[in-house]
Amino acid sequence: MSEETQNKQPPETREYPLDLLSVESLDIEAQGIAHRPDGKVVFIEGALPFELVTANVYRKKSTFEKAVVMAIHRESSQRVRPECPHFGMHTGACGGCKMQHLHVSAQVAVKQRVLEDNLWHIGKLKAENLLRPIEGPAWGYRYRGRLSVRYVRKKGAVLVGFHERKSSYVADMSECHVLPPHVSAMLLPLRELIAGMDARESIPQIELACGDEVTAMVLRHMEPLSDGDLARLRGFAAANPGLQWWLQPGGLDTVKLLDDAVQELNYGLPEFGVVMPFKPTDFTQVNPHINQVLVSRALRLLDVQPHERVIDWFCGLGNFTLPLATRAKEVLGIEGSEVLVARSRENFERNKPASSARRALSATTFVARNLFEMTPALLTKDGMADKWLVDPPREGAFELFKSLAALHQQLVSGVPCDDGVNQQSLVLGDWTPPKRIVYVSCNPATLARDAGVLQESGAYRCTAAGVVNMFPHTAHVESIAVFERQA
Repeated sequence: MSEETQNKQPPETREYPLDLLSVESLDIEAQGIAHRPDGKVVFIEGALPFELVTANVYRKKSTFEKAVVMAIHRESSQRVRPECPHFGMHTGACGGCKMQHLHVSAQVAVKQRVLEDNLWHIGKLKAENLLRPIEGPAWGYRYRGRLSVRYVRKKGAVLVGFHERKSSYVADMSECHVLPPHVSAMLLPLRELIAGMDARESIPQIELACGDEVTAMVLRHMEPLSDGDLARLRGFAAANPGLQWWLQPGGLDTVKLLDDAVQELNYGLPEFGVVMPFKPTDFTQVNPHINQVLVSRALRLLDVQPHERVIDWFCGLGNFTLPLATRAKEVLGIEGSEVLVARSRENFERNKPASSARRALSATTFVARNLFEMTPALLTKDGMADKWLVDPPREGAFELFKSLAALHQQLVSGVPCDDGVNQQSLVLGDWTPPKRIVYVSCNPATLARDAGVLQESGAYRCTAAGVVNMFPHTAHVESIAVFERQA
């Protein structure tokens, strides 16, 4: 083993004797799970359920072991040949995907099992119905990404791509099949571009954001760019129609276009006649194909009627809010970031007039509020809503659902809860909880925790849940769940 390879291994790595193991299942990190005769668990990277493998154990603990598959003696029928030449368990392999060796339909089944297990073990509940998984293209779907950049002085070359598996090193990538084909085709030209720049040693990353027509690349540079470098960037954009360079010399507030753009960076939701302008550093869904289906499914499950008021919690840029405004009488979008609220208002004004695809948007307002500090009193101040759409970040919506559960208990018992701040009794007046909640989740564990809060309160039951395969070939699990208020 070379000195370079040794330096790349994790600090705890140590090789142990090879073992023959029977793989039983797959965990959330796409590791095969096996047991030794004494019951000790072995997590095996690269192994699939029902395979008989030889594994190289590199970490031993009292209750589990970590290993990497070395040889497969009985292969799973769901094992497929990875599309990407940079995928694998070898040193230097790209760490962007974990499941390319598993058939995509089996990946979805694994994620569905993860969702069900989390709901049961964490939330102590089962969904009454399992929704059909939301699936889309398995390749070329990743419209957002952060590409790391590194100038390797010894080789006089630049690497552009994702990190290596279990390493801070940048993978030596010539192509990437989860990126859109036109972006994958730019990887090698980008390496050549940056290698020829004066600032090649002070560029750590390129943030990618693709719209329907425009591809934006945000170049993070630690030192001012020379006139020559700016000319090189302009030449690269001219050779790649639709590409916009944005420069980031400091924090997010320093991001700006290199040159005035002719085309706007945006994405559309054609079913609702909505176009969403955004900046490359704004949060948008990684997979636009799935996002369109997800928005449609969420609104269909919510079953919004023309006379209803709806609250969209964690509304972001208005990805769900504006489509809701094509269906409801009134919509309130609530988001923690003042910047995103301002962007939501801009998007609403942009889409407010009627179009050929829809009527004018209904009355819609946006409010900035820290939803991780929600209290019963704050919740009632937002007024009654017939239905909720909840789309939180990975942390979930725990405080929101705790407050909802507390208000439900007050309605049932007649004993006032405190307002959550001044420890004073809260007067509800005619406030009532929403009849239905649709929860879009990017973390099955926090979804299950939040669902458990509603279940334990007796206020709601989970009528349906299913997975959303937003990130094929990765272990990331997105899901959607429906909660109905108990009669």
